[in-house]
Amino acid sequence: MPNAQIPVLKKNRTKKSTSRKIAILLILLFIVLLAVLFFRSSLSRVSEIRFDGNVFSTRDQLLNRSGLAVGDQYFGVSSSDISEKLREIQSIQQVTVDKQFPGIIAIHIKEFATVAYELQSDGSLRAILANGTSVGVGSSGIAVEKPILTKWKSDDPYKAKLCDALSRIPGEWTADISEIIPAPIPSFPDRIKMYTRSQFEVITTVSLLNSKISYLNQVLETEDPGLITMLEADSYVPFKPDTSEEGQEKDTTQ
Repeated sequence: MPNAQIPVLKKNRTKKSTSRKIAILLILLFIVLLAVLFFRSSLSRVSEIRFDGNVFSTRDQLLNRSGLAVGDQYFGVSSSDISEKLREIQSIQQVTVDKQFPGIIAIHIKEFATVAYELQSDGSLRAILANGTSVGVGSSGIAVEKPILTKWKSDDPYKAKLCDALSRIPGEWTADISEIIPAPIPSFPDRIKMYTRSQFEVITTVSLLNSKISYLNQVLETEDPGLITMLEADSYVPFKPDTSEEGQEKDTTQ
């Protein structure tokens, strides 16, 4: 008679295994409880929002554009989203968001540099930035060493190119330029005329300005006031003395 197979009985769970599972469950419940309490506490919320580097945008404008507000969930704030929203402001070049736990959002703004100013019909001045954006000066004041753009149309494509060219030139090389006006001709549609504080008149083009600026400064430093032409070829012609002034000087010396 074949041996009958005896079914294997399952081992009873030990008290040790049961106690371990209960302990793990209690720990998980405790962690969940702590998380709920934390996210409902002030530690999980934005308590302070800081901006620095902004000149042409006010704090209220930056807050409205970013959508940030004190009391928002700190961990719900996306640095990349804030940066993207703020860079939609035309005067802003770069944004860095620094989240400092607990609750502090520090936002560092880098705006495009001011390269010139533009005279408005009402006599007011607006700052022209390196990307061609025109912004109100407001309480920031003006930099006297920057040139003034006059007679430029708002939709002139060479205006933005001029601003980009000026942003690439060291400030000390453009400090003597007082005014820039468009002076296009068929052969040079981007031709411009510049006046300097040292009484020179300069004719060049937007596209040639960067490559010709060293020659311009050489003439400004070594020659008397005159007409400087910087097109395909460079030339300098001193202004003729005013004969009427010379006559008056002679009369006073006699």
